[in-house]
Amino acid sequence: MTSADHSADTRERRRSPWKNRLKHGVTACFFVLVPVLLFMLLRDTDWQEVKEALQGYRIRTLLGGAAIAGLSFLVFSSYDLLGRIYTGHRLPVRQILPLAFVCYAFNLNFGAWVGGVALRYRLYSRLGLKAPTITGVLSISLITNWLGYMLVAGTLFSFRLMAVPSGWKINVVTLQFIGFGLLAVSFTYLLACRLAKRRSWQWRKHQITLPSLKLASMQAFLGALNWLLMAALIYLLLPEQAFYPSVLAILMVSSIAGVITHIPAGLGVLEAVFIALLKADIATGALMAALIAYRAVYFLLPLSFALVIYLVMEKRAKKTGGDSRGAADAL
Repeated sequence: MTSADHSADTRERRRSPWKNRLKHGVTACFFVLVPVLLFMLLRDTDWQEVKEALQGYRIRTLLGGAAIAGLSFLVFSSYDLLGRIYTGHRLPVRQILPLAFVCYAFNLNFGAWVGGVALRYRLYSRLGLKAPTITGVLSISLITNWLGYMLVAGTLFSFRLMAVPSGWKINVVTLQFIGFGLLAVSFTYLLACRLAKRRSWQWRKHQITLPSLKLASMQAFLGALNWLLMAALIYLLLPEQAFYPSVLAILMVSSIAGVITHIPAGLGVLEAVFIALLKADIATGALMAALIAYRAVYFLLPLSFALVIYLVMEKRAKKTGGDSRGAADAL
């Protein structure tokens, strides 16, 4: 963030302090409500059953899950390669992928402001990129992720592939219209990338430029693929009666709920949503075991590797006087 952007953001917060208080209040409520809801859902859980389910996983299942997680993180990290195409910077792939992997692992576990923003600016700036270029890379990565989300969620909701519990205030028809809206936004973006005559706009001293249709199509493909892989990992860990489209749809709901609550890693939110929507079809013990295994394989395992890579980057950056080119080249 530039000094001008920081000043503008400060002025905006001064103009509307009540909005910030409301935002913090809502977040605090979710921090309280999510654990309460999770406790209510789990209070009758047989934890011995959870333990037995965890011990019952075969090595090949866990290795398959680790392979899916690795492929997902490779796709995730490739978002930054799209940012390289978009901004035209010339950092090599061997530098970008380890850096992006570290940022995304931190992002998932500690929140977007830590891994997605602060760490990315720190590491990319050490490689010589200027703030506007880093902002461009970050923007493309964010759009890729949420474009993929809207395409997948929009398709699932539009075709009514998610069963809505009878107690929900939102019904199948409403969810279907939400799906239509998500698809409309997605295709509007793709059409704009193809047909828009005006390609650039100025916003807060940042130039926003539409990518080409080819790049936008790559965004759509990689973004959707990553969500499909995340759901595939959960599906692999669940009992055989699980239905993949339902697992995918529930992941869509839990992910947006995690964003709204601002809880790092969606801790408790993912579990609460999955248990609420699948407890009628899958035993709570087996379901909880699958979610614990999912967090271990998709969150904690990549984070352990990311921490090692990050420490190596920091150590070698100090040896080179704060320039981490050598560190990234060596990875």
